Amino acid sequence: MLSRTADHLFWMARYMERAENTARMLDVNYQTSLLPQSEVSARQLWQGLLSISELTWAFQQKYAEPSARNVMDFMVGDESNHSSIWNCLRAARENARAVRGALTTEVWETQNQTWLEFNRLLKDGAADRDPGAFFEWVKFRSHLSRGVTVGTMLMDEALHFLRIGTFLERADNTARLLDVKFQALMQGHALGAGSAQGQVQGQVQGVDDDLQAGGSDTQEVDFYHWSAILRSVSGFEIYRKVYRNVIRPERVAELLILRPDMPRSLAASMNEVMMNLRLVANQGSGETLRRAGRLQADLQYGRIDEILATGLHAYLTQFLDKVNDLGAGISRDFLVPVAA
Repeated sequence: MLSRTADHLFWMARYMERAENTARMLDVNYQTSLLPQSEVSARQLWQGLLSISELTWAFQQKYAEPSARNVMDFMVGDESNHSSIWNCLRAARENARAVRGALTTEVWETQNQTWLEFNRLLKDGAADRDPGAFFEWVKFRSHLSRGVTVGTMLMDEALHFLRIGTFLERADNTARLLDVKFQALMQGHALGAGSAQGQVQGQVQGVDDDLQAGGSDTQEVDFYHWSAILRSVSGFEIYRKVYRNVIRPERVAELLILRPDMPRSLAASMNEVMMNLRLVANQGSGETLRRAGRLQADLQYGRIDEILATGLHAYLTQFLDKVNDLGAGISRDFLVPVAA
């Protein structure tokens, strides 16, 4: 396959996944913002979303206040924000158009219709009238795109590069979400400095103390915040099925990092990346394959207590660096080289 074709397929999938991830985070933040909370907490909620996407500086160039309306406008339809849903869907459609011949008719029509319908909904004010329904629509179109791709395309290199792009983007997003949300929640409990293990253990102890006291406002707030993290990755029902217990921070981390049967976990994402990388491997991709395999093995044989002992923030930061390095290696070995 031509490297330029592989490049378009890879980025088409990444942008579609990024649009869905952005919609997921906006939806959960919007639902959480409807709960009773202080003005400071509400501001931190939306600032955290900007931090996840590394858009704080860009946002501050256009808006003075990180309010719900400002952040949603910036993240949904702002053409100057390269990570907005508008730009992600536009980029996904343009990459699909560039390799129209490598896609089935159903895949192309799904991408094209998503872009056209999204613009119509924006003009009609759907995002303002009912943000929840609007974000659900974006997620549904991403699900549809993946389903049509897997269900209609030949299982050749084109499909493998689409899958690599999807799951590399998913791993990156889940790690960012975990890192920012855990730090924000720990700061909210005023635990101060210390290792991530001590912070999580302190958070767990706080939840246990609340339960022993017969319930409290803190316990209720904790439940909604932890459940919000799980809902942002469609993990709330999965958590209940797997652990059958109160939501505990270390188990949330374990579910979203190490569980290979959790579809949006780091382990599941890297399993998919590695499987598809093997199928497109060439003589020059040995080092990239080795790095991907090592990252997969770390997740496959890792333990959550060891991760917390080394520090959750440090672990996730290192993971993100490795994912970015892996993306650069994939671009170097298979795709159009990234300009220096």
